[in-house]
Amino acid sequence: MNNDDVEKRLNPDADLTAADPTTADDSQDQDNPDTQQQDDTTSGPKKLSGYAVVFNSPSKDLGGFKEVVDPHAFDNVDLSDVYMVSNHDFSQVLASTKAGTLSLNVDDKGLQFEATLPDTTTANDAYNNVQAGNLSAMSFTFNAAPDGDTFTKDDSGQVIRTIKQVKSLFDVSLVAIPAYDDTNVQVDKRSYTEWMKTNIEQPEKGDKTMTEKTIIDNKEHTESRAYEDYIRSMGEQRDGLTTTTAGAVVPKEVIEDVWNLKESDYDLAKYVTVKQVGTPVGTYPIALTNNGVLATKAELADVPEIDATLFRGVDYKVATRAGKIYLSNELVEDSEVDIVAEVKNQLKKLVQNTDNSNIISVLTGKTGTNDNFKHITGTGLDDIKQTFNIELDPALSLSVIVNQDAFNYLDTLKDSEGRYLLQPSITAPSGKQLFGAPVIVISNKVLPTDKAGTYRIIIGDFAQAIFLAQKNEVNTQWERFDSYSQGLAVVIRNDYEVVDPDAARIVDITPVAATPKA
Repeated sequence: MNNDDVEKRLNPDADLTAADPTTADDSQDQDNPDTQQQDDTTSGPKKLSGYAVVFNSPSKDLGGFKEVVDPHAFDNVDLSDVYMVSNHDFSQVLASTKAGTLSLNVDDKGLQFEATLPDTTTANDAYNNVQAGNLSAMSFTFNAAPDGDTFTKDDSGQVIRTIKQVKSLFDVSLVAIPAYDDTNVQVDKRSYTEWMKTNIEQPEKGDKTMTEKTIIDNKEHTESRAYEDYIRSMGEQRDGLTTTTAGAVVPKEVIEDVWNLKESDYDLAKYVTVKQVGTPVGTYPIALTNNGVLATKAELADVPEIDATLFRGVDYKVATRAGKIYLSNELVEDSEVDIVAEVKNQLKKLVQNTDNSNIISVLTGKTGTNDNFKHITGTGLDDIKQTFNIELDPALSLSVIVNQDAFNYLDTLKDSEGRYLLQPSITAPSGKQLFGAPVIVISNKVLPTDKAGTYRIIIGDFAQAIFLAQKNEVNTQWERFDSYSQGLAVVIRNDYEVVDPDAARIVDITPVAATPKA
């Protein structure tokens, strides 16, 4: 496979279906109630079906153009060696045409597939996520045949690339995050650039006429046909305009949306126990792990007391956290951007940041002189495995929280056979899992590395570990007529408390430097 020619495309309209597992006899006896009742006790293979490609369905903008696949694009394409994988990761194979577990058929709608999944963790996770509706999109990897695409422009001026002929189809893939990767459209962009060079009208040689731009709109519709010359001449009169007569300035570009910088977006509140409380102070009852046993009772003797504590209360006291901002009404009225809506979005982000910061503080902090959760120091992988195997109850649903430094440390560890320790996972927020536990990566800004060379790894069932008592969240907006402005504020009233100190562990790993060989 020549990676320079390989392209990946998203199909958000995959019509994914997860068929209920059936037995081999279901198709013959589905109308027989007695047979059907017996079959319900037996599970057959799990199957997925849908469309990897939909013909004549426009893509999103790929950098100046959109794309459609022609209904004849797969004519004469060899489909005998195509894989179905998860997230284009060939270490997560779900089916293949060579093995007979994947069938591909071209119909009037597109490239239809049906896959029989193996009994593996990756396949079962994929099936369950499709069945639950968490996964609904497909992607496919291909390269186009030489001269197998065309560029045209429709009546609205939109450039359309049509894939007329596919050369090779490499895989069809379940994708967790529907997105187009810029690196996957370079082939298109190269051919698009070449097409634009030959299809955009160029001014004839010697023609110095500039593009006309209206910069003043009055009843005579005065236009500047030599605006660049006007600017370069420092105000010398051009087409009736001077700096004194019209006050012309370089026009400002009007931007109609807000550019949000790409930063980590995570909400740790999703992983803890959040309860709406009616009073600002109270107690949340917790059912404790019960290791007691029933005592032997003699005949006619009184029933003995249970020697165990079944419940305890977690005390909470909500605190008020708030912030406000004022916007001038001039700003609101004159801006092309819905500035009020954008500020409200930023206030929501502040609430999320507050939750993240306080949850981390409870996980890593102290109550008095005692750590909220046990801290463990170690030097490597064995100490992490011991935490999983011994320190934490096997019934817990474990997750792992790390910062960027710790994630990089874990992501570079290999076993004795040279395989990376972190394994891919379509359900984990980071796309990786550690010993089957999903990994959550947060910014170093939120969880700083205290000591260079020491990596903090937080392992636990965070729903069991942390209780977020939420009284209310209020967003307000008001007018101030004296200053011709409006205010926006957000107020939250909540508390963050430890539920079970045995539900999480803080592991600090300081790897031992390798001793140089003599």
